Amino acid sequence: MRLYLLKNTLVTCNDGTTAGYYIREAKASKRWIIFLEGGWCCYSKETCDVRYKNAKRLMSSSDWPKTRRGTGILSARPEENPHWWNLNAVFVPYCSSDVWSGNISKSKNDYAFMGSAIIQEVIRELVPKGIKQAKSVILAGSSAGGTGVLINIDRVASLVEEMTSNTVQVRGLVDSGWFLESKHGKSDCMDGASCALTDAIKKGLKLWNGALPEKCRQHFKREDEWQCFYGPKSYTSMKTPIFVVQWLYDVEQLRIENIQPDFQFMTAHQWNNIQSIGRELKKSLREVPEYQHFIKLCSVFFISNWLEFQVKGVTLSRALQCWTKSLQDRKSPKTVIRGCPFHLIDNCQWPHCNPTCPALHDPVTGQEVTLLQMFLRLSIENQRRGQEPKGDMNQLMAMLRNGG
Repeated sequence: MRLYLLKNTLVTCNDGTTAGYYIREAKASKRWIIFLEGGWCCYSKETCDVRYKNAKRLMSSSDWPKTRRGTGILSARPEENPHWWNLNAVFVPYCSSDVWSGNISKSKNDYAFMGSAIIQEVIRELVPKGIKQAKSVILAGSSAGGTGVLINIDRVASLVEEMTSNTVQVRGLVDSGWFLESKHGKSDCMDGASCALTDAIKKGLKLWNGALPEKCRQHFKREDEWQCFYGPKSYTSMKTPIFVVQWLYDVEQLRIENIQPDFQFMTAHQWNNIQSIGRELKKSLREVPEYQHFIKLCSVFFISNWLEFQVKGVTLSRALQCWTKSLQDRKSPKTVIRGCPFHLIDNCQWPHCNPTCPALHDPVTGQEVTLLQMFLRLSIENQRRGQEPKGDMNQLMAMLRNGG
């Protein structure tokens, strides 16, 4: 994929360098996917200064490589991306630190926050590259990029439809961007990576001059507009079809709940909190009408090869294909195509019980182990050292033996 910096140099990254995108063109295809990168946010001069020092590439285009290889859903290899390998693929690097919502230039601030403007400008610059003739456009994103899809999808749909024919299908693909409001995160912290998401969003909205979906904003008082960043709150006013892939025990959701997914330091209380998060996430997705197109996938801490995960024998790739077909073929919003499921929920009751999850590895030996084996080994090691386990390890292991 080749890098293009935006022709409109007023649309910039945090540090004032011009934003841009990578593209692999497929002239014969009228299908497009535009993918928004993730990477948390910053919400004050102090947290942005720390971010710039430690993760400059997420705030500046100055060191971006001229080319990059598309992977996963952006891959050009059929064996890695069987259904979408031959469409026009666009990757938009995240350099605005505003969950793709900002619309304020550096001249008015210490940093620019132009995430929403970057998306709009990228789409405009794709017109001479063929998006004007598109039949389908997918706005996709992961983590903060996934939340960025929720925030921008209806505006993108309006812009694309304005530039193209009325028959264009605009859709959203949200990967690990469906967050729940934090209950246990830290408040008033200086480290932007460990603060509660709600605290960061509340402060950030003012700094970023955040552009939220108008219909969602109308549901809340001005001081509560931050709720539009949460999937369970924003989907109700959304017109564009979306497909949600969400890990029941997402590492980012755990982090903003001040839970570190490290088995060596896991307590019974944290384990119960983790299970509670999984239950709440399932509930939030079950309450969404089926025609909104959701899939609830593997109960994992870390994401691995996207083709390997399955729910009830259906791969994510197959579910996406079914979802796409349903949008093309359905006569009513609730039409379900036989033998082609896409509304799936994992029956797992605790992390890593889905057999298609990536393997755990013993931190000492490096060997693959089950979650139960991991806890047993840690318990034995603690006894050898004469250490008291963190929490009731017997209770944890009993839960695991009984399937949660």
